[in-house]
Amino acid sequence: MKKVAVIGIGHVGSTVAYTLVSRRVCDELVLLDENEALAIAEMHDLKTGQVGHGGDVTITANDESQLSDCDLIIFSAGDISILQHSSDRFAELAYTKQVAAQWGPKIKAANFKGILLSITNPCDVITQYLQKLTGLPQARVFGTGTTLDTARMQNAVADALQIAPNAVTGYVLGEHGNSQFVAWSSVQVASQALTKQFTPEQLAQFETDARQGAWAVISGKGYTSFGIANQAAICANAILQNTHEILPVSNYDQQAGCYLGHPAMVGSDGILKDYQLQLTASETELMTTSIKKIKDMYATI
Repeated sequence: MKKVAVIGIGHVGSTVAYTLVSRRVCDELVLLDENEALAIAEMHDLKTGQVGHGGDVTITANDESQLSDCDLIIFSAGDISILQHSSDRFAELAYTKQVAAQWGPKIKAANFKGILLSITNPCDVITQYLQKLTGLPQARVFGTGTTLDTARMQNAVADALQIAPNAVTGYVLGEHGNSQFVAWSSVQVASQALTKQFTPEQLAQFETDARQGAWAVISGKGYTSFGIANQAAICANAILQNTHEILPVSNYDQQAGCYLGHPAMVGSDGILKDYQLQLTASETELMTTSIKKIKDMYATI
């Protein structure tokens, strides 16, 4: 029996919850939000949404005592609509660090021993803060990181080549934010490096297209939900089913001294192994810049 709690049932949290239920990723789901009426409403809606679909996920709400025996907590508390008025992750941090400070001690007090997956932005900074607040091992606390950004890059390349996005392999690295970058030296299609097929200008356009796609979502609907919920569910499945999938999650990099998005093997014990890509000189410089941005943000907490 796999048990998951989702903390923060806003646009993102509710979509994550629906995705987990519709894919039967877990057997039990606990919904927690400071707005208790909202959590209860989503619980009833999700229960009804299972009818006729072989629904068998047990769903409860507003019972923090259930955190103690959860296999996974997905932390999605925050207010993504802040990005409607600013593209800077600092704007989110002022609010979300307070939310993390509210829930981190509760998770610790519950004697939670499972895996903590954070979606809340700025993802890398809040993930590191939650690890400090909960006292959980670094390997058992990680964020969705650049999984969503990597998916957007895959879409941009796939659209240009008229192929399936999953046929594009490679990663977006660093901050889940403005300093992220595509490690083009590692991006391939059918084992062929894109750097040998496209000019630097064309690759830059792919990256621009991916970024514009992200902001088109936020500017049009005020938030993102489906894309990040999909990535959270992929991470959750890797944890609960111990798939050893390699994903560009935000995990602690010992060399960098902070959390940042880079490939890691994910399983039931959390981060099983992380991978350091062989970057070009220019990519190494971009990584250094991104690490500094993450550390500068964390220093303000």
